[in-house]
Amino acid sequence: MKKDKYMNTVRIILVTLLCQIVLTSCSNSSGRQASIEKTATIETSGVSDSLSVIYFAGGCFWGTEHFFKQVTGVTATEVGFANGHTENPTYKEVVKKKTGFSETVKVIYDPQKVDLKLLLDLYFLTIDPTSVNKQGNDIGDQYRTGIYYTSDKQLPFINARLKTEAKKHVRPVVVEVTPLKKYYKAEDYHQDYLENNPGGYCHINPELFKVAKNANKKNDQ
Repeated sequence: MKKDKYMNTVRIILVTLLCQIVLTSCSNSSGRQASIEKTATIETSGVSDSLSVIYFAGGCFWGTEHFFKQVTGVTATEVGFANGHTENPTYKEVVKKKTGFSETVKVIYDPQKVDLKLLLDLYFLTIDPTSVNKQGNDIGDQYRTGIYYTSDKQLPFINARLKTEAKKHVRPVVVEVTPLKKYYKAEDYHQDYLENNPGGYCHINPELFKVAKNANKKNDQ
């Protein structure tokens, strides 16, 4: 009898320990998942090794996205919010609160069809690089200009282009250049906005869309 009681006690202890281990494991797994979900997505996932990614902030992101969609060799675009200091910002928060985010366009491109130098040249056609927190009719730090790179290999091309641009202006060029640190995709209704709303607001001269479309056409033949 004593032996049976002893074995029952051992079984209870073992079962209790096993339950605690399982619960702890589940709790840790849940915690890690929550942490992952809260982290801003710096999206390079789903992009093949043959493609590159760069982010452009150039005022209202509706026009900037539509502009880059015209370029041969640009395989995908997306509008979002970059390099702020809050978590999961909404458009209203970015516009009305001090979130530190800029309206930004994610540009995925094929370097075999369009090089970064051309993308930078085209970008500077769409902005006033000497204007602080203002492009077109839009005013606020969310409309600042910026180039956010995803690879250190992109930086020398960006810096060289900035030097070239600076020679064209009396006032200093104030385009922000930093690595992409934090990025959130904007709400669905902002994606492809000018395609879905052809008469929508745009600070970019419509003639420039034709320039973008023809800039690299020969490489698609």
